[in-house]
Amino acid sequence: MQTLETVIVTGYAKAPQGTSMYEMYKHAGIVLEVELKEHKIIGAEFTFVTELTKNYFQKLLIGYCLQDGVEPLIERIQSFYFAPSQQAIIVALQAAVQRYWDNIKQKNT
Repeated sequence: MQTLETVIVTGYAKAPQGTSMYEMYKHAGIVLEVELKEHKIIGAEFTFVTELTKNYFQKLLIGYCLQDGVEPLIERIQSFYFAPSQQAIIVALQAAVQRYWDNIKQKNT
């Protein structure tokens, strides 16, 4: 069996009504693959409708070190993603990052 050096963590938030995200999924979802040693995001997927948006968000997040806090990521989203689902994506990201740290702390105790 292969030794894994990454984890998958997810976060969800209610998508804003009236958006295609809401019509298709009802929720904004984010899935992050995080490297455990350096706490870096190495993969990211989202419940966006278009591939362009999915690919763009990968550029925004991949390579980011979660030890630098979630606020710089939120600022990146606010600076570069102008859509009705912006706040839902931020809430989903915050949930995923919080879940990551909660589980890391639990593993280390």
